Formats: sequence, C-alpha cells, structure tokens
Amino acid sequence: MKPRVSLQDSTLRSGNFSLRIDPIRSEDVGLYEARVKYKAEVHSCHVELGVITVTLSPPNPVIENEQLLMSCNSSHRASLVETCWFHNEHPGPTSRTFCSLSGALSILHPAMSDAGSWSCQLRYSDEEIISATFNLQILGFDGPANPVVYAAAGSAAD
Repeated sequence: MKPRVSLQDSTLRSGNFSLRIDPIRSEDVGLYEARVKYKAEVHSCHVELGVITVTLSPPNPVIENEQLLMSCNSSHRASLVETCWFHNEHPGPTSRTFCSLSGALSILHPAMSDAGSWSCQLRYSDEEIISATFNLQILGFDGPANPVVYAAAGSAAD
C-alpha cells in the first residue's frame, strides 16, 4: 500500500499508533489489526474499514445540460433501505433533498445551480447510516439571462 500509508511517528510515544491511508481505494476494505509491543506488554486492536464510493457519469466536471447520473455504493453488507441525496446541506432556498430506494440520482439537464456540495446518505436494514460528500463541478455559462454586451466603438469588450 506504499506510499499511501503512513504512521505518525511523533505520536507513537504518547500511545497513538494510528494508521493513515490516503487516498482510500475500494480494495482497501477489510479488517485491520494494530499490534504494539512495549517491554513485555503487547496491545492490539482491530478496526474494520468500509468504503463508500460516489460515481458520476459522465465524470466530473459535468457539462451544463448534459444528462448526469450520480450513484452511491458502500461495502456495507446489510440490505440497502434508502438513499438520500443532499445538495448544499445548509438550510435555506438553495438546499435540496432527494430520497429513493436505489442508490442513483439522475439530473436530466444539470445547470450551474446544481454545482457545489452533494452528499449521499445510505440507510441500511441494520440501522447503519453511511454518508459521503463530494464537490460537483459544472462547466457552463453563469452569466446574465440576456447575454448581450454593449461596448463603445474603439474600446475593449469582455
């Protein structure tokens, strides 16, 4: 897994033997064991790593008005009950929520207003709730509704 894995050597003396994996990949799913030996004592712990994957079709960045399919899947073993998508999670007029039984959300004509923070939340039959957040980028024109620009003859126009 090198060079994606590191230990924070400076925190080992204080008892922190955390493992950092960056970036996480789907194949990293599984059970991890940490074992530390200090003098005659051996300490160990087990951590199960699950992975959630957000897929965009077409991939990021998305072109304005080109159909978009976002899907969200995780390595959790229980049955998926519901998937909810949140756009700009802060309450207010730009906040939107979509829930469905499948893990996918289709936007037929994405607009510049669809860009930004999206979160998918997966709820499972064993009451486990798993979520991931990503930043959707939209390529398009974000200008005035009437794109007519007047400029004086002899001057520059942008």
